[in-house]
Amino acid sequence: MRVAIIGVKGYPIVYGGFDTFVRELAERLVKRGVDVTIYCHSALFKEKPRRVNGIDLVYMPAIESKSLSQITHSFFSFIHASAGKSDLLLVVNSANGPFGILPKVAGKPTVINVDGLEWERPKWKGFGAKYFYWASKMATRFYDQLVNDAEAMREVYLELFNRDSEVIAYGSTPEYSQRPEMIEQWGLKKDDYYVIVGRLIPDNNSDLIIEGFLKSHSQRKLVIVGDVTYKDEYASRIKKMSETEERLVFTGFVKDRQTLAELFLNSYCYFHGHEYGGTNPTILQALGSGCAILALGTVFNKEVLQDGRYGILFEKQQQAVTELVNRVEAEPETVTDLKSKAREGLGQRYDWEHITDRYIEVFENLLKSKGKT
Repeated sequence: MRVAIIGVKGYPIVYGGFDTFVRELAERLVKRGVDVTIYCHSALFKEKPRRVNGIDLVYMPAIESKSLSQITHSFFSFIHASAGKSDLLLVVNSANGPFGILPKVAGKPTVINVDGLEWERPKWKGFGAKYFYWASKMATRFYDQLVNDAEAMREVYLELFNRDSEVIAYGSTPEYSQRPEMIEQWGLKKDDYYVIVGRLIPDNNSDLIIEGFLKSHSQRKLVIVGDVTYKDEYASRIKKMSETEERLVFTGFVKDRQTLAELFLNSYCYFHGHEYGGTNPTILQALGSGCAILALGTVFNKEVLQDGRYGILFEKQQQAVTELVNRVEAEPETVTDLKSKAREGLGQRYDWEHITDRYIEVFENLLKSKGKT
């Protein structure tokens, strides 16, 4: 079986959830005997090896601008892949929905992982929101098989677009502390801080969590891990708060994987304010790190945490955050209990090997239905 993958920045670099997903899946597919080709954004690679870890790499150009870079890279990749030798295309990101017409015309079977509610995210306004909604709708028309990573997202696509999808969750791997001293660079000690991990965008509600935390009685610190790569009023306001509040520690981006892992592993509690999307990779990393998770009560977070079995859910209110912090400060036994069972929350569903099995099953069924086997 030959599978071409489109929609990420490339391999083996990792910038976000889709890049991690493709890396984890592609490497495992190769071990199962699948020929994998990944389309890479040429401008991001100084060196351009044609094959890495058994994965074939194709470097495609783009019109390099903030608004056109990713979409033009995808367009050129689709043209190349539609005429290529792969048996099927695996596409990520619903923004690529309209491009599904190209492999469809070429008679190439397609699978798309559509991800989350991009059109509802505050960062997309006006045309951006309308485009994502339209693109997601086009994905339901042009692609042979849709994949969602959460049951709640499957229901959204059924309701809005009347199209069913396979549900295959995102994955994670249990982690354990190896170098706890790595957090000392910020003056941190084990269990002496809460942590937020994510981009500083309104979608993740860092401001709500920070403001609620500062009104609590906690003497612990709140560590904010993340940033944005552009000048932004929202992010600047949060960073400015960390300059004047002793309990706030702003780390910026933490690119070293082990350092980031230690920030999860040694926290008292992890705050998850992500509001949109399906299965969020960060909450799964928190589970795999044995964190006591305090999460915004969205349908997606409820699904991952099994309605509160593996974390505490809170409402989108500053007072709710304040009360929750005061509660876990007064109930350390609750935190200990959450930590002791967090990793079991991953189960089979979020295991990368199981996820690989499911994708292979989807690929084989699609090829069989198309008479390609």
